[in-house]
Amino acid sequence: MPADRTPRRPDVTTTEIVGGAEAVHVELHDYDERWPTEFAEHRRRILEALAPSRLEVDVEHIGSTSVPGLAAKPIVDIVVAVPDITAEEDYLDPLLAAGYELRVREPGHRLVRTPERSVHVHVYEQGADAIDEYLLLRDHLRTDAADRELYASVKRDLLGRDWDDMNDYADAKTEVITAVKARARAARDAARESARED
Repeated sequence: MPADRTPRRPDVTTTEIVGGAEAVHVELHDYDERWPTEFAEHRRRILEALAPSRLEVDVEHIGSTSVPGLAAKPIVDIVVAVPDITAEEDYLDPLLAAGYELRVREPGHRLVRTPERSVHVHVYEQGADAIDEYLLLRDHLRTDAADRELYASVKRDLLGRDWDDMNDYADAKTEVITAVKARARAARDAARESARED
């Protein structure tokens, strides 16, 4: 949030998962050229839904479907950065009216998704560290073939198992994601240092 603005109200302090845990089995799919198109369609839908609120928002394609050549579960992940996460009437109500369904409400984050569960929209406040982390991972995997293949192989192994909840699957990827992001930060920092020296 910009320094000159204060939240409209205190944020939530607990995690609410609407509908509770969901036992699902999702298979890994080869990269699908339709995923960027699906993102573009939902980006337009999101921006149209939020237009009456006159919010300045950023909408980015994140997750594995945003990385050309990377195998992924067929769920398009999108991140939306809003000025005030506590002002749900400005963004959550319009997104629900546009056909998305609330799945998660937790401190600093809301998740809505399509009824088919094929698109997940993560809403954060502008400047949230989570957004930078998503973009760091995405951009690194787009350019580093070795880490892209490593990540795909870990996902193949994990998605071969049954999970009581997709959150457990996401948690199981933490170790490899942490390692890849550490390499991504090192590469980014080296590039910045090199640019300063030039």
